[in-house]
Amino acid sequence: MKANYKFSNLCGTVYRQGNIIFTPDGNSVLSPVGNRISVFDLVNNKSRTLPAENRKNIAVVALSPDGNILISVDEDGRALLVNFRRGVVLHHVNFKKPVKAIQFAPDGKYVAVSHGPHVQVWKTPNHLLREFAPFTLHRTYTGHHDDVVSIQWTSDSSCFISTSRDMTARLYTLNPVEGFRPKTFTGHKDVLLNAFVSSDGQHVYTISRDGAVFTWKSKDADNLDEDSQDEGSSTGPSDHENTFANTRWGIHSRHYFNQERIRVTSAVWHSPSNLLIVGFSSGVFGLWEMPSFINIHTLSISQEKISSIAINPSGEWLAFGATKLGQLLVWEWQSESYILKQQGHYFDMNTLSYSSDGQYIATGGDDGKVKVWNSSSGFCFITFTEHSSSVTCVEFAKHGQVLFSCSLDGTVRAFDLIRYRNFRIFTSPSPVQFTALAVDPSGEVVAAGSSDSFEVYMWSVQTGKLLEILTGHEGPISSLAFSPTGNLIASSSWDKTVRLWSVFGRSHSVEPFQLNSDVLSLTFRPDGKELAASTLDGQITFWNISEGRQTGVIEGRKDISGGRKADDRITAANNSSGKSFSSLAYTADGTCLIAGGNSKYVILYDVREAVMVKKFQISENLSLEGTQEFLDNRMVTEAGPLAAIDSRGDESDLEDREDKTLPGASRGDLSVRRYRQEARVKSIRISPTGRSWAATTTEGLLIYSIDDTLMFDPFELDVDLTPQALLKVLHQKDFLRALIMGFRLNEKALVQRVYESIPKTDVPLLARQVPLVYLPELLRHMALRLERSPHVEYDLLWINALLLGHGRYLRDKSIDFATVFRAIQKGLSDLHQAIGINCDENMSALSYLLDQGGLRFNFRS
Repeated sequence: MKANYKFSNLCGTVYRQGNIIFTPDGNSVLSPVGNRISVFDLVNNKSRTLPAENRKNIAVVALSPDGNILISVDEDGRALLVNFRRGVVLHHVNFKKPVKAIQFAPDGKYVAVSHGPHVQVWKTPNHLLREFAPFTLHRTYTGHHDDVVSIQWTSDSSCFISTSRDMTARLYTLNPVEGFRPKTFTGHKDVLLNAFVSSDGQHVYTISRDGAVFTWKSKDADNLDEDSQDEGSSTGPSDHENTFANTRWGIHSRHYFNQERIRVTSAVWHSPSNLLIVGFSSGVFGLWEMPSFINIHTLSISQEKISSIAINPSGEWLAFGATKLGQLLVWEWQSESYILKQQGHYFDMNTLSYSSDGQYIATGGDDGKVKVWNSSSGFCFITFTEHSSSVTCVEFAKHGQVLFSCSLDGTVRAFDLIRYRNFRIFTSPSPVQFTALAVDPSGEVVAAGSSDSFEVYMWSVQTGKLLEILTGHEGPISSLAFSPTGNLIASSSWDKTVRLWSVFGRSHSVEPFQLNSDVLSLTFRPDGKELAASTLDGQITFWNISEGRQTGVIEGRKDISGGRKADDRITAANNSSGKSFSSLAYTADGTCLIAGGNSKYVILYDVREAVMVKKFQISENLSLEGTQEFLDNRMVTEAGPLAAIDSRGDESDLEDREDKTLPGASRGDLSVRRYRQEARVKSIRISPTGRSWAATTTEGLLIYSIDDTLMFDPFELDVDLTPQALLKVLHQKDFLRALIMGFRLNEKALVQRVYESIPKTDVPLLARQVPLVYLPELLRHMALRLERSPHVEYDLLWINALLLGHGRYLRDKSIDFATVFRAIQKGLSDLHQAIGINCDENMSALSYLLDQGGLRFNFRS
């Protein structure tokens, strides 16, 4: 079992806070999600999350005009300089104050950063050079009396305008200009959110939070005669620069949005088309054409305030982010259609499940929603909202497109993933809350365990009738699982027992296993011969099912312990809370077990040796509780740790100070004043293909996949085996020997070169002659090519030849090859779906052309 899993993607969270931006080509959107940045490719319909992590939640991001350098700044002012195309962190820099705005100059040579009431301009670092201190301060600009909230450059990068909470805007020049004094724009009665310069440089627009838009124009513009205009048209660029800087600006017109008790929350300017896009606290946005202030488009897209707005360079797409709902929208305003509409779970994710081919991931949350995600694209394509309370467990049926979910509302629901509807509802005779769910391998029986009656209920999926009620537990049911062979069901409970029920046999026997502590989770090995259960004391216990005896124990308390909360009185090493595994999952081959719990760690164990193979840290975000090993004494005051003090009541804005929660609507102990989230894993599953695993965490759905990019794993390597020797053999057209040499070197590029050099007529013979020891690698290579290669027929020919030539061996070793088979099945299903979509589009285009040809023929006749 390979353990080289690497962070791959973050789903389930599309936007948290901060500003969203478009890439220079306008095809992708960058959205801050916690302390990471997700990139949504709107053209190819894919999403990816950059591996770079900030220390805390990201406050602002900026991308250079050439798309090479990305700067992300967290809440404390610590920034990362990232090579955007490679996703590699180049440098760390501390601006030493919270940053509200950061903006690259249009020429990309400078970057302006807000620094409290000041503005600092830095020279843009070179992403190709390795420097000790790449950030060089150009100048610091003063003049504001309160925090700067936005910075906007002019098109020639010679000047910039900053707005502040002191209700003024100031115009600065990048380099000193003789006789220049910074211009101040005053007259607003609320915080100035933004200031923009028109494309011709004749107008300046300032927008305040109370909905006032002022248009500023040169005071001397009306007094200029034609001669002076002709002289001005022949001046050089430096004269034009000085002209704009030395212009005497005056208010030309005042406009108001006139929306009562609704404030402006964000605004963006599209210079080529003179469009002003404004978002309001009511979830409404509008487009206005300036300077005439004509409303072109208005739409309500959310029930909460719009936190951030971005527009792509062509002016066609608008991106919106709503912090409270965690919503990200991309709207094409001319055709009035959504390009992207994604929203994560409103509250925590509780559970997840992989489909049988590993193509889809289903999640359930405290908001009562069940969402299904595409594991390759990272997008949610369907949301079921039928549950009225928290969803505690979801499970896919092993065969067919059916998804089951159970909830605290007392129902178990079955969803059809073809028609996207809830086709069956299972309930108990008396109302209970369901906390565990299991589906029979045949998909005909579903079972659910309750937390208040301590019983397990079983229903028929086809009829919806209650088949049986299993009683015997004396505590809440924590987990359920059907044996992969289908003849047993295992249940675990807080009564310190695991019970095996033979529900389909004549005897209906029950075999209890007694443990030393409350049982939190259990899982079967894929072959159904072994059972693993985790308990509250941090142990993982293993049983042999056929013999009914305990085979091993893993002591995991020290492995999972780690992370100290801000209000903990004892160290992380001595803290007993969180030192247990709440979720377990076997790998596809059954040799390893992956486990997670109320901790920042996910542990991979070798079952046979009972040793830890690898430890994964799910987050390094210091904005979450439990990510630090040691607390800083300098951050402790007389009132307690600074991080534990709720300072939201000291906010300057009334909306941020108000507590709008309803009485009784909060969860947990109402006497505890805690609003910081805690880093933990609620559920963990391994993909049936074995190439990835996913975990529902505080930050969202984390997906880790096997990293094949930098792996060098030679097999039977000797001195004579070199890339040059392989190319020589390939030149002699000894394809089988060259292919085996490529697998022994384990160089992906060489294997692909040999593979694509083999003639189509030689494929059946070579497939039969491939040694069995290299068969798994060749099939795994086929599965990867199905996802990326354009040579579809050639790849299908190879797969068909391998299955025909080695069918009996593959059938006998089906368990060992299970992950490879599932990967091939996933690739084939993706390919089938893509070809089907392409054929449908081609059929529509051909029918349209035939209809048009018939009309033209009739017209001519």
